[in-house]
Amino acid sequence: MSNDAAEVHENAEQDVIAVDADDNEEGLVNRLDAHTGDGVRHRAFTALLFDEDDRVLLAQRAAGKRLWDTHWDGTVASHPVQGQTQVEATRERLEEELGISPDQYENLRVTDRFEYKRYYENAGLEWEVCAVLQATLHDTSLDPNPEEVDGLMWVPYERLREHPEYYRQLRLCPWFEIAMRRDEER
Repeated sequence: MSNDAAEVHENAEQDVIAVDADDNEEGLVNRLDAHTGDGVRHRAFTALLFDEDDRVLLAQRAAGKRLWDTHWDGTVASHPVQGQTQVEATRERLEEELGISPDQYENLRVTDRFEYKRYYENAGLEWEVCAVLQATLHDTSLDPNPEEVDGLMWVPYERLREHPEYYRQLRLCPWFEIAMRRDEER
């Protein structure tokens, strides 16, 4: 047996929620299957957390991530599990990835939703109906999980939105760039 066959990627042990273009559930699909080949449209979210000076917290995806490894993302992004709301899923990921508890922020809410499909090198793709959530952190204490996050950076949000060319060296995740371009909340 080859090493590849012996190693099962952790994503193969999880499911995501397949959805139609209007974000209506169509059942569960294996997470690895949803992100390989032609992919399967599925539910996802990206969350943007701001400090009281309107800076957004960017997180660099860990080098061990299968897709968009080492790229800079919004604060957190992931997939809710069946029966979980976007807000519940975001709260969970904030705690797991950054050690941010619900008492550190207020007004976590969905501000947008969009569909996109992007391929990443020869490794796979994202085809998601992505909810965007936002909140303001009043306590910016962080405890990042090194398996999820390789770096953190506070960036002036309006400057990033108005001049993304100043930040090209960061290699931003596509879903974060789309969310930021569409943002009318701030």
